[in-house]
Amino acid sequence: MLSAIRTAVRPVNHLDRLTTVGHLDELRTRLIASLVVIGIAFGFCFWQNNRLLHVINRPLAHQTQAQVRAGQGPLGATYTVAQSARDVAVQLHGVVNVLDGPGQRQTPAARTALEHAARSLEGDIARLSAPPEGDKPVTLGIGEPFTTTVTISFIFALILALPFVLHQAYAFLMPALHPNERRHIRPLVASIPFLFVAGVLFGYFIVLPAAVRFFQNFNSDQFNVLVQANQYYKFAATTLLAMGLLFQVPVGIVAITRAGFVTPAQLRKHRRYAVVACGAVAALLPGDVITLLLETVPLYLLFELGVLFAGLSERRAHKNFTHSE
Repeated sequence: MLSAIRTAVRPVNHLDRLTTVGHLDELRTRLIASLVVIGIAFGFCFWQNNRLLHVINRPLAHQTQAQVRAGQGPLGATYTVAQSARDVAVQLHGVVNVLDGPGQRQTPAARTALEHAARSLEGDIARLSAPPEGDKPVTLGIGEPFTTTVTISFIFALILALPFVLHQAYAFLMPALHPNERRHIRPLVASIPFLFVAGVLFGYFIVLPAAVRFFQNFNSDQFNVLVQANQYYKFAATTLLAMGLLFQVPVGIVAITRAGFVTPAQLRKHRRYAVVACGAVAALLPGDVITLLLETVPLYLLFELGVLFAGLSERRAHKNFTHSE
């Protein structure tokens, strides 16, 4: 297994001649190495699953806590009853203090009972003063906590192992290109993991909280809202992965310009359509007007970044072609 990983790290030289069996053997080796790395990442993520679930639950926690404090849903109703009980306990504690205060003539047995009641009420007040619960999604099936934890650990493992997997894909495909072409495309391939991570972070801090706020508040006075863990984690994972892929816009622009489908000059000439397209994509994502603006601006900046890289790549290719002549 270790030999497979060592082999997978070294790319095949452009001048090497491999048979069909040799290519299949190389592909098998790189697939095995990728699966091993994903397995190691999965073991680490499953070991730290409590922290991972806490990270995923954080966008949901703030909105759910606000609804609970407002008394919405069954958890909100429970919290409202608890606050009413706390108020009663505070008032009773005040009455007990008055009855047990200086100048009050009480028998020893009555004073002992009042002191016991005061300590008991203090404990009840402390428990009832705790912040509202409900910042975690609920599970309905007997095996759902386990299956959900495994699913989230696997998704995070894929994200952690993505740079190595992309390196294996690069090492398998790049030998087919000429060294000059390889030098042009290497920065593009190297930027894919960083753009993916940037998209995931953008989705986590901007898109996912806005989506949770929108869906949790939509017509919420007509429903008892309880967020199921399985559905919430699927929604969160889909959102983060979609944003990670959406941030590959610069890579896609460079790829289509290099393929000859469109030129950087044409993209610059029709950039107003790009603004409309970015706004349309942002409008499809749930959120308010401010969130729409926060989502449109980065998407358009990614488009401009892709056009810039495409123009630089075109000029470099033209310069190399001129020198070769």
